[in-house]
Amino acid sequence: ENGYETGEHAPGLKLGGCGAYKAAHHIIKTHAKVWHSYNSTWRREQQGMVGISLTSGWGEPVDPHSQTDREAAERYIQFHLGWFANPIYRGDYPEVMKNYVGKKSAQQGLGTSRLPTFSVQEKTYIKGTSDFLGIGHFTTRYVLHKNFPFLQVSGYHTDRDLAELVDPNWPVPGPKWLYSVPWGFRRLLNFIKTQYGNPLIYVTENGVSETLQCPQLCDEWRIQYLKGYINEILKALNDGVNVKGYTAWSLLDKFEWNKGFSERFGLYHIDFKNKNKPRYPKASVDYYKKIISANGFPNPREVNC
Repeated sequence: ENGYETGEHAPGLKLGGCGAYKAAHHIIKTHAKVWHSYNSTWRREQQGMVGISLTSGWGEPVDPHSQTDREAAERYIQFHLGWFANPIYRGDYPEVMKNYVGKKSAQQGLGTSRLPTFSVQEKTYIKGTSDFLGIGHFTTRYVLHKNFPFLQVSGYHTDRDLAELVDPNWPVPGPKWLYSVPWGFRRLLNFIKTQYGNPLIYVTENGVSETLQCPQLCDEWRIQYLKGYINEILKALNDGVNVKGYTAWSLLDKFEWNKGFSERFGLYHIDFKNKNKPRYPKASVDYYKKIISANGFPNPREVNC
């Protein structure tokens, strides 16, 4: 959507209300071809796995007692995660996506939906092409229904008929889009368990950035973020979710899309102004090392001898 509709990210194309859907359509079909290629050629010898990594926030209804808010929150997840996961695990785009994009396309006077369709053969070919699901997750939104007026040029955001809200009490340790809401992660993982038959999950991205450099490398807020989110994964494991591994995002400060080097997700600070790019551990490094060493939360009363 950022690359093919708004043009904010590479390749910077602004293809109206259909570019993002077309790009995603090709990604899904290409992923399936890679999976089948490995499955038929190398799996027997290598015994490896091929999966896909999808990034999704969690959408919570503003009023859990409101059916329209609950349906809007469902659309939020289906237009994020379900857009890619549903074809791979269930054989086709989510019904709510097909219905909403089809309805908006008809209102525009288009003969066909802006959301492409899979043939019967493609659905069969794509379904089941993931040995594990990689999940990137960073934040949560409250969601409610919002009618967008008829637009001659609709797009991904207006197709969903919803509005996103945040709680002003949620911590905002880094950029304005990334609020720390750990409980949303457990709900997302349980949604995956229920929706896609409890697949094997690897958390491939989870972390928080800072926009202001802290000269003392004192990222206590990152420690709290990691602690909260990893604890919710532990709760999801106790719920029976099949989470196999976790990767913090990220080891090093790095080039972050259109934000360049200004948005820092790393456990290690990089001095980009120095030609040798020296690395300095932030406070979160020591905390994360202890979690890795204990394969869980260390006992605060444990004494190192």
